[in-house]
Amino acid sequence: MKTTIRLFKDTYVDSVIQLSGTRAMRQAEGVDWAAAAMATPANLDILRSEGFTDDCSGAGANDLFLAVRAAGQDAIDAALTAGEIAMFAARAGGDMDAQSDRAPRTLERALENQPSTNVAVISVPGDYAALEAHKALSAGLDVLLFSDNVSVEDEIALKERAERLGHLVMGPGAGTAMLGRTCLGFANVVEPGRVGVIAAAGTGAQEVATLLDRWGVGVSHVIGLGGRDLSGAVGGRMAKVAVKALCADPDTDVILLVSKPPEESVARSVVETAQDKPLVAALIGLQAEFDVPAHVALTGTLEGGAVKAVELLGADAPNLTGNLRQRVAEAGDRLGPDRTLIRGLYSGGTLCYESLVILSKFVGPVHSNTPIQESWMVPEPPGSHVCLDLGEEEYTKGRPHPMIDPEARIELLRKQGADPQVAAILMDVVLGHGAHPDPAGQLAPVCADIAARGGPVVVAYVLGTERDPQGLEAQRRALEEAGCIVTETAARASLAAAAIALRDPDLVGEVL
Repeated sequence: MKTTIRLFKDTYVDSVIQLSGTRAMRQAEGVDWAAAAMATPANLDILRSEGFTDDCSGAGANDLFLAVRAAGQDAIDAALTAGEIAMFAARAGGDMDAQSDRAPRTLERALENQPSTNVAVISVPGDYAALEAHKALSAGLDVLLFSDNVSVEDEIALKERAERLGHLVMGPGAGTAMLGRTCLGFANVVEPGRVGVIAAAGTGAQEVATLLDRWGVGVSHVIGLGGRDLSGAVGGRMAKVAVKALCADPDTDVILLVSKPPEESVARSVVETAQDKPLVAALIGLQAEFDVPAHVALTGTLEGGAVKAVELLGADAPNLTGNLRQRVAEAGDRLGPDRTLIRGLYSGGTLCYESLVILSKFVGPVHSNTPIQESWMVPEPPGSHVCLDLGEEEYTKGRPHPMIDPEARIELLRKQGADPQVAAILMDVVLGHGAHPDPAGQLAPVCADIAARGGPVVVAYVLGTERDPQGLEAQRRALEEAGCIVTETAARASLAAAAIALRDPDLVGEVL
């Protein structure tokens, strides 16, 4: 194998663009490994661990590198060209040399070029993110702070300032938003409607928004908060600003708040901000309800939150199960008695968390790299159920996020498909802007092979809409034809997996 690094000095591109370059290079024929990233010390360490010996001593965090390991120079050259095109050509109108001349290097220059801008999307290394967000607030902009690794202290300072200025800071780590009809980050194409979504959970926001779209209700706005906003430290500062904004919005009749279990006092103060506008709080894993105003409803799952929002609008309740009980019963009958375990392979962190909550209610402890109880951390003891969030750093270090590149999940899917103790493999497939152009096309052949070998049942949930670039029905159909059970919601997928493992098909009808 040969290795090559191509360095672009003083060329910053955000993480989504880096991942598109990585994906393009890895898809080139003959490539064993490739990455597009900023030349931070951590990323250079990854290169060395992958066997790259090029001298990068002069590279710094503001420099971009493209690295390829392949069978020969032709494959390397093809991959590097594909990576450059993916990252630069489309944005420069096909002229890569002209891009550096036209692309603004500062916020001030960007606003000179586009003075009507009212939102800044910030995706820079965490050490610089808070400063750039403060600059955006000073320029009178709302902020989507895609960057993570921002300290709690910086987050509090940003959000306190945003409150004073009457602006939003969505994040840090806010991966999705839809303001009006404009999608930001990883977002789905949904029909306009009367529900405004506020979420301290990225794929949680995507899940409820796409469910509301598929159930004919639609969405007015999606406002991401970052995962810590409803913590005791941050105090729900942006959640309260977002609730007030949607209360004043004539196009929003119901507010749907999504979060993992928040600080109770914070959650109470946030929902009280809704005044008289109906609000549903979908607090994943909510153990006990607390006192809330009469116009506020509490639920413990994403599915439950979306269903309640539909009911508040007077729309018909969705059919959540169809013939799922029959399919689960038939699948369980085909399994041998030794197959009793569940494996979850998730690309969406919130969907993984919801699955952990639901599964543990029926099958007992479920171990994870993001467990709901510290004692359930992996590595797990023999004979345990496991659900993994493959978007966490230990699985994305040196490779793209599984929403963008299914490679890491395919490896684990093959491994778990060959385990004679596994009864069901849970898998989410997330569609939308920023996601892989055909994730089901990559995953379905592996699922079909597992089915052909008499392996465990693959239970899949496709998060998306028909208007997403990948097309919901085509993705669902590819998985069904590969022998997967495909469910209506992520929560129903977890119930189906539990029902298969326990050989209890009635579980799929549980009220959540």
